[in-house]
Amino acid sequence: MPDWPTLAAFAGAAMLLFILPGPAVLYIITRSLSQGRTAGLVSVAGVHVGSMVHVVAAAAGLSAIIAASAGGFTAVRWLGAAYLIYLGIRTILSRDDTFATGTAEPASYRRIFAQGVIVNVLNPKVALFFLAFVPQFIDPLIGNTTLQVVVLGIVFVVAGVVSDGIYALAAGTLGDRLSAKPRWRTMSRYGAGAIYLTLGATAAFAGSGKH
Repeated sequence: MPDWPTLAAFAGAAMLLFILPGPAVLYIITRSLSQGRTAGLVSVAGVHVGSMVHVVAAAAGLSAIIAASAGGFTAVRWLGAAYLIYLGIRTILSRDDTFATGTAEPASYRRIFAQGVIVNVLNPKVALFFLAFVPQFIDPLIGNTTLQVVVLGIVFVVAGVVSDGIYALAAGTLGDRLSAKPRWRTMSRYGAGAIYLTLGATAAFAGSGKH
């Protein structure tokens, strides 16, 4: 399995990703604003059950790529780094109102949980993150690659639960106020772009040091 410095570096990178407001975060904020903290935390649970689906898929897919071709795995690393840099540039240039969450109709906790699962299972950013960034932290030379992916996936989910839980708890008091401020939306866009560029650069350097 990955060593502790690798796990710490990956956890830090995952936390940076979770700062970015994607579909899952917007779903959590919307539910928290409309139905309170409990609904928000239920949505967090659903979202990260969905994350586990991506962990299983990544463990199977990346392990297959490694087994088939070392060159193919290197290509995945470089394509992943390039994709993250592309996301950073696109995010900075985007004019989308990321925090325009709108409203949500009241729903049962069971429905909120189920919707959270669907939101993240169908979230392409999560799948692409696993393909783009997780490979940078896998070393085929130290053994079982499937176990490495699973361990990193669990770290990813734990980091997500912590980060999204904070969003859920804070949304009721701060989310609606921040969403109404254009300056906040602009700052969040540039901040998100910078994070993607940092992750892309980190992935590129990490990938270049592994064979």
